[in-house]
Amino acid sequence: MDSPPVAPLLKGIVNERESQLRLVTSVRLRWVAVLGQLAAIAAVTLLYGFPVNIGSCLVLIAMSAWLNVFLSIRYPARHRLTTPFAFALLIYDVLQLAGLLYLTGGIQNPFAVLLVAPITVASATLPPRYTLFLGGMVIVAGLLLIDHHHPLPWYNGMLFDLPRDYKIGALLALVSSMAFMAFFTWRLNKESRQMSAALAATDMVLASEQRLHALDGLAAAAAHELGTPLSTIALVSKELEYELGNDSRYREDLQLLHSQARRCREILQKLTRKPDEQDPMHASLTVVELLEEASAPHRAARKRIIISANPLPGLDDEVRIEPVAHRRPGVIYGLGNLIENAVSFAQSEVQLSARWNGSHVYFTITDDGPGFAPEMMDSIGEPYVTSRRFEDKGEHGHSGLGLGLFIAKTLLERSGATVSFANLTPPRRGANVQISWPRTAFELPPGAFNWPGRRGMPLNAA
Repeated sequence: MDSPPVAPLLKGIVNERESQLRLVTSVRLRWVAVLGQLAAIAAVTLLYGFPVNIGSCLVLIAMSAWLNVFLSIRYPARHRLTTPFAFALLIYDVLQLAGLLYLTGGIQNPFAVLLVAPITVASATLPPRYTLFLGGMVIVAGLLLIDHHHPLPWYNGMLFDLPRDYKIGALLALVSSMAFMAFFTWRLNKESRQMSAALAATDMVLASEQRLHALDGLAAAAAHELGTPLSTIALVSKELEYELGNDSRYREDLQLLHSQARRCREILQKLTRKPDEQDPMHASLTVVELLEEASAPHRAARKRIIISANPLPGLDDEVRIEPVAHRRPGVIYGLGNLIENAVSFAQSEVQLSARWNGSHVYFTITDDGPGFAPEMMDSIGEPYVTSRRFEDKGEHGHSGLGLGLFIAKTLLERSGATVSFANLTPPRRGANVQISWPRTAFELPPGAFNWPGRRGMPLNAA
């Protein structure tokens, strides 16, 4: 189940108009490349004395330096490049490096491995199709550099030229490294963005609950402001009733006005009640009531929802008493999300069961649907991971983004629960979700809300 506030986050993930590459990052990387290229030319010419076409190499290096200067003057440092602009800059970097390799030995130059760098940057900051295009450019440039290049700078009177098959092998090694680095960087960056968006979505769900709690403050303020005029209305209506006497034709109206004012004051008293003074019938839930409330919104579906609650065998009478928990919106929302997921994939029936002993409380949610896909078992509960088979998408199709189970698991774990996912063992078919709490984390504090007649509490407890 995906909440509406998640949509803006997802738009940010799939927005391809603005890349993730900032101008300052692009400029700094290019300065590093310029300094490295100058150091390599200096070492080859000054340290080893190899003959190099220095003029042409310095022209290409100067072009990168002047490009950096222009970008630094034209745009602010924190400017975020658009995708086409960032793509154009990376194309230039590939062509500039290919030009230097052409002047210094082609694919047999050991620095040819640096062609991987622009591809790695593209995979981390641009949509995949741009990375694929740049990768194609690198492959084409590598193929051309096998046969078309100036001699590799080497000792005077010696020509260094590797066999063609070796050059092809070097290109294949370069392409393999490029593919691995691009895929690894893209996958790591994508998971990082998705995790950030999913955590933000969870925070939005919790923030909506906090906004509901903030209404308590507004209610208290309204009750404070309305208290005095309501008291005045009650007093005036009582005085008028007394002065007009029992025979007055307005007596019934005044009595109605007085009773309604008194009722308003009672309502305001409830609104201003402190959290520790709230109605105990609504401040806590037994395990059955918790499952009933969490599953109530999903009973409209054409699936049976069966609820059962029993202590584990062999317990003392005191431990057999049904546990009672605080009403926590996060727990109810998390359970409801798991129940909704089970209902959407079940064929006809969803079973909700609660068991407990002296140390733990266990909830189990099972359905008779297709079950979790085996290849997804290790990643269920992570953001943007669909948890069921593609061909079994429930009644209305599966259009979710994989956040439902993640949000539910996060909310339940924040309450102290442990959540596990599994499939039923054959011949049974379906998914099985188990949530367990230590009783100290699930139950009410000792002595809290001990009122007679409450389910889970003996009638003579008072």
